[in-house]
Amino acid sequence: MRHRNVGKQLSRSTSHRKALRRNMAASLIEHGAIRTTNVKAKELRGFIERLITVAKKNTLHARRQVIAALNDRAIANNEGEIQDQSVVQKLFSEIAPRYATRNGGYTRIIRLAERRIGDAGKQSLLQLVEETKAAGETAAVGGRRRRDRVKRIAASQAAQAGVAAQAEKAQAQQPATTETVEQAPTEETPPEAAGA
Repeated sequence: MRHRNVGKQLSRSTSHRKALRRNMAASLIEHGAIRTTNVKAKELRGFIERLITVAKKNTLHARRQVIAALNDRAIANNEGEIQDQSVVQKLFSEIAPRYATRNGGYTRIIRLAERRIGDAGKQSLLQLVEETKAAGETAAVGGRRRRDRVKRIAASQAAQAGVAAQAEKAQAQQPATTETVEQAPTEETPPEAAGA
C-alpha cells in the first residue's frame, strides 16, 4: 500500500528525483519559464510554490530552508568567477517580493501542442505568473465574461462622468445674467366664460 506517499516516482530513484526537482526549480527561477513534460511540470509546481512561499518570509531561517531544499548550483560560473546573483539571491530579491500580496498560484502550466522528439511525450510550458497589476488597479476576478462585463461597466461609468463634466463645463461657460425680464401680464379668461 502507498498510504500518504504523495508524488510521482517518475521512474527514478529518490536521489535522482530530488536532483531533477532541484535542477528544474533552479532553471525556472533563473529563466522564468521552462519546457518539460506534463507530469514533471505538475510535480515541480508544488515544490517551487512552497519555495516561493518560504522565501516571502525573508528571514535567515527561510533563506537556510531554501538553500537546503535547492542546493544553489550557480554561485560561480564556468570560469570560476562568482556570479552577481545566484538562484537563491534572485528568488529572495526579485521573485518573492513580486508575489508579496499573492497567496499561492505563482506558476502556470501551459500545455503545448508539439510533442517531444524521441518519445513523443506531451510537453508543457511551466512559467512564473507575472504580476502586472498597477498600484491603484483592482484585479479582475473570474473568467473572461466577468472581466468583459467589468470593463463595460467601467467604460460606461467613465462615459457618464465625462458627460457630467461636459455639462458642468457648459453651464460654467454660460454668462450669468443678473437682469430679470418682466413678463407682461396676460389676460386670462375667467373659468366661467371658458365653460359657456
